[in-house]
Amino acid sequence: MPGVWRHRPIIIGSIVILSLVSLDAGYAAWARGIVRAAPKIAPSKCERSKFKVILDVGHTAEAPGARSARNIPEFDFNLRLAKRIEDRLKSEGFAETSLLVTEGPARPSLFKRAAVINDSKADLVLSIHHDSVPDSFLEEWEFEGAQSHFSDQFSGYSLFVSHDNPKFRTSLRFARLLGKQMKAQGLRYARQYAQPLMGRYRRKLLDKRVGVYRYDQLIVLAQTRVPAVLFEAGSIINRDEEMAMESTERQDMTGAAVVGAVKEFCASR
Repeated sequence: MPGVWRHRPIIIGSIVILSLVSLDAGYAAWARGIVRAAPKIAPSKCERSKFKVILDVGHTAEAPGARSARNIPEFDFNLRLAKRIEDRLKSEGFAETSLLVTEGPARPSLFKRAAVINDSKADLVLSIHHDSVPDSFLEEWEFEGAQSHFSDQFSGYSLFVSHDNPKFRTSLRFARLLGKQMKAQGLRYARQYAQPLMGRYRRKLLDKRVGVYRYDQLIVLAQTRVPAVLFEAGSIINRDEEMAMESTERQDMTGAAVVGAVKEFCASR
């Protein structure tokens, strides 16, 4: 068994002599300073006050993204969560954290935000979103007298990285750290993206432990030259999870996960 050693007596004279010679040689080497101490581990070079994080608020007021089961625009969820994360990061010493709020139509705004990110020379970009489902999964219901849609079939967060990003491996490393932190908060990731039923929305699952997917075509990931991750914090088309997304408790859990991941990422650079 590993770790169990059987001690046998040394009964051959030559082995005793060799052992003594070896001991003498070791002592002499030590005396001459030849035996070197183990190398010291370099301290972390993370300077939180200079580490630049951009929190990209997904979508725009003009193109607000998906609608929740209760008809709230995704953009509202994204902005609220991004502000909470910004406050938490700054309170932990990441003074260079900033929100990126883009205006205009959907597709032009994507290229606009990529250009801003590249000019900023940020150390990390996290694009904040909230998830929905393909139209084929939607069901109708009425909320407060208004027709709406929902799908309670899927829930959970998800993380996306692009292989076209020149910092793909670094992006993947941060995505894994964030997924690990989300898992530690007791949150589960959305597993449907790896399933055939998602059709053209199906993605390759890069890390089945913490929910990191590959999505090469996302402009905010593929067109940026810094580590970038898109974060779907949860499903707002799921009626129960939408209510959870509205709660300060869930927002604090998510914020704590992001802060923990950023700390670890910065310290490991």
